[in-house]
Amino acid sequence: MSPPHFLGLRTALYPVTDLEKARSWYSAVLGVAPYFDEPFYVGFNVGGFELGLDPDTSAHPPGAAGSVAYWGVENADRAWARLLEQGAAPLSPVREVGGGIRVATVKDPFGNVLGIIENPHFPNTAT
Repeated sequence: MSPPHFLGLRTALYPVTDLEKARSWYSAVLGVAPYFDEPFYVGFNVGGFELGLDPDTSAHPPGAAGSVAYWGVENADRAWARLLEQGAAPLSPVREVGGGIRVATVKDPFGNVLGIIENPHFPNTAT
């Protein structure tokens, strides 16, 4: 049997229109400070998973319709190509988002947004 293509759930991403306010609110709610805190992205480690706040709402709107679950992959380019080969439709191509982290999203054949994340800050072991 071949190794799994996904390494496990890594990140839930919430698009936000006010990053500073969202950072403060989630810090209070989670009881932890962000481990990654930049003007373009704020990331919290929550029990080994990441809650990400993204101020760029151009690809995904704020609110329930904009939330994206990102699945860990070893190589975002290979995973992106495989998803497209399997019939997924491209939404946002693989891009660097800082700290060596690369993400992309596709729409599955059923209309769901599926995110992939290559994150060198998480171990590359299947869960």
